[in-house]
Amino acid sequence: MLVRPDGDSALCIGQASHAWISGQMARAWAAPFEPHEEVCLAAEQHDVGMAEWDLAPTLNPDTGLPHGFTEMPFEVHSRLWLEAPTKLVTTSVHAAALVSLHGTRLYELREPTPEVEDFLRRQEEFRRGLGFERADLEPGSTLVWIWDYLSLAALLGWEGEVEGYRADGRGVTPWPFREPTLTVRCEVRRLGGRFSDEERMRDALARAPAETLELQLTG
Repeated sequence: MLVRPDGDSALCIGQASHAWISGQMARAWAAPFEPHEEVCLAAEQHDVGMAEWDLAPTLNPDTGLPHGFTEMPFEVHSRLWLEAPTKLVTTSVHAAALVSLHGTRLYELREPTPEVEDFLRRQEEFRRGLGFERADLEPGSTLVWIWDYLSLAALLGWEGEVEGYRADGRGVTPWPFREPTLTVRCEVRRLGGRFSDEERMRDALARAPAETLELQLTG
């Protein structure tokens, strides 16, 4: 779940909805890449493991809002990420392996505890079971990593750099897309107020109508 303040309310953006924007970026990318369809699929589905959790997220008592993706307990986050790539195996083994490597890259940023090392080992075993070594996947994985970050930057107003691309909210330099501007969209749900009861928060989230959030990116 991404939680984006919007006046007195908060826009709740499912991880899969954010990933949809990554997929839109993939299809608008100027430089060619292969295998094109499999990499685009991985970009669009890289957070597939979070889709069901985002239907009934846990409450962050400090904010009165759903836990954002950076606030999730380790045991919940790691379980969902271990399951994530398996959900794509019957669609595309290449995309499933890319999603697995995306999880690996995320967990390599964490402190190397025994739990993290176990997660990394299991992801590597999963990829090898599909017939992939890491080196086979690195070019596509790097692109998914870029699109993931640029999507988060656009949605959350982040400023930073990823693989040589500078993100400044909705600005990206150097400009990597085919057209001079790129309009992306996703669906969000709006929560008004703050909550002290998790079930009330979940009920309000379930009843909130879907809204379309449209963003224009420029160089």
